[in-house]
Amino acid sequence: MAYDLIVIGGGPAGYVAAIRAAQLGKKVACVEADRAGGTCLNWGCIPTKALLKNAELYQTLSHKAAEFGLKIDGLSYDWSAVIGRSRKVSDRLAGGIEFLFKKNKVDYVRGFGSIESTGKVGVKAADGSSQVLETTDILIATGCKTRELPSLPFNGKSVIGSKEAMTLATQPKEMVIIGAGAIGVEFAYIYNAFGTKVTLVEMLPRILPVEDDEIGDALEKSLIKQGIRCLTNTKITATADRGTHVELKLEGPKENGVIRADVCLVAIGIAPVLPSGMQPALTDRGYIQVGDRYETSIPGVYAAGDITGPPWLAHTASFEAVQTVEGLYVDGHKPRKVTNFPGCTYCHPQVASVGSTERALKEAGIEYRVGKIPFVAIGKAIASGESEGFAKLLYGKKHGELLGAHIIGENATELIAEMGLALDQELTAEEIHATIHAHPTMSEVIHEATLAAEGHAIHF
Repeated sequence: MAYDLIVIGGGPAGYVAAIRAAQLGKKVACVEADRAGGTCLNWGCIPTKALLKNAELYQTLSHKAAEFGLKIDGLSYDWSAVIGRSRKVSDRLAGGIEFLFKKNKVDYVRGFGSIESTGKVGVKAADGSSQVLETTDILIATGCKTRELPSLPFNGKSVIGSKEAMTLATQPKEMVIIGAGAIGVEFAYIYNAFGTKVTLVEMLPRILPVEDDEIGDALEKSLIKQGIRCLTNTKITATADRGTHVELKLEGPKENGVIRADVCLVAIGIAPVLPSGMQPALTDRGYIQVGDRYETSIPGVYAAGDITGPPWLAHTASFEAVQTVEGLYVDGHKPRKVTNFPGCTYCHPQVASVGSTERALKEAGIEYRVGKIPFVAIGKAIASGESEGFAKLLYGKKHGELLGAHIIGENATELIAEMGLALDQELTAEEIHATIHAHPTMSEVIHEATLAAEGHAIHF
C-alpha cells in the first residue's frame, strides 16, 4: 500500500501533521514506537500538569484552608494514588488521539521508523517483526529525549530524568534537581508541595534564565518562601552515585561543599532523537536542518517539531507540523516559521511570557515603555486569595506596539494567549486598553498594566 505521507513520530508534531494531512484528503500513516501523543502527552506536558494540580490542591488545603474559613483535620495523601491519577489522565488522552486517527482514517503503525531510501520507511515492531512502507513524502517528527550528565548516568532510582520523576514508587525524603529551567522548577514545586526537601542547582545567575530578569528573581523569592532551596550561580565540580543516595560537590556563593540527596533529578535539557537509516543534514548541535518549507537535505523528506531545534515546545511543534503539511498539500500556501511563541512554566505562582524581555530590548537598543501592575491591585485576585505576582508589559516608545509580555501569578499561562495575539497583530497600547476586559477577572491585570505603560493606571 502506497501512502501520500508517512509521519515518523506520534507526538504534538507527528499526530497533528498526520491528522491535518488526512483532513486534506491524503492517505497517511503515523509510525510511533511508544504510544500516540509522544513524550508530551505520555511523559511530559500532560502528566506533569496532573501532578501539579494535585500538588497545588494539597498545598492550598495545607496552608490556606483557614484563610478560606475551612477546617481540615488529619489532611493526608496517598502517593501511589497521586501518581496513578496522572497516568490515567495520560492514558485517556492517548486513547483519544488513537480515536482521532481512526476517525480521520490515519493508519497508526506501532514500531520504530527508519528511512530506508527515498519514499520507503521501515518499521520494526516490539516483537521483532518488520515491514517496509512506501510513500511519496516523509515527515520526521521524532522529537527529543532527556539529556544525561556524562558523569551521572540515569539508573531509574537515585539518578533520574523527568520520565522517572513522574512514576517514582516511593516519594524521596530529599531531592536535588540539577537545572532550574521550566522542567526543573515544576518538579521542584511538585515534590516540595508534598514535603520532599528540595534543592535546585542552577549554574546561571537566576532560575528560569530565559525569562525576564524580574520574573526569575520574583519566582526565586516565592520558591524560597515555600521552602525550596535555590542555589544559582552554582557549579557542580564532582558527582558520585552511591546507589542509595547521590553526592554532588558544589561551588557557588551559597554553597561550597558536598550535598547529599536520596534522588537526583537531572533537568539540564534535551537531546534530539533521530530515526535510523538515511540521515539528513544536521546542525552543529545535532538537530535536523530545514529550509523555508521545512524540507530537509533529502528530497521528499521534511521535519518539524523539537527534532529541528529550539524552541522545544509542544505548541510550536504542532504549529510547524500544520505549516509543513499545508505547504505540501494546499495550493499557494507559504509555510510560516515560528517567530512569536508563548513560554509557560506551571509551578505556583505560574510564569508565562511572549516576545522580548527587557534585557533583550536593552541589548538591541530599542526604546520602550514599561507597564507593570501587581495582582494585589486586581479585585478578582484578592477575592481568590491569589494576589502574588505581577504583569509586566513592554511597549515600543515610538509606535506604542507591544514588544513583550511577562506574567507571574495565578492563571498566567491562560492570560498570555491575549498577549500572543496582540504581539502577532502588532497591537498598540491604545488598542489594548480600548478593549474592555470583564470585571472582575484576572485579565484586568493586562488592561491595568497597559494603562500603567501610558502613565495613568487607575487602580494602582
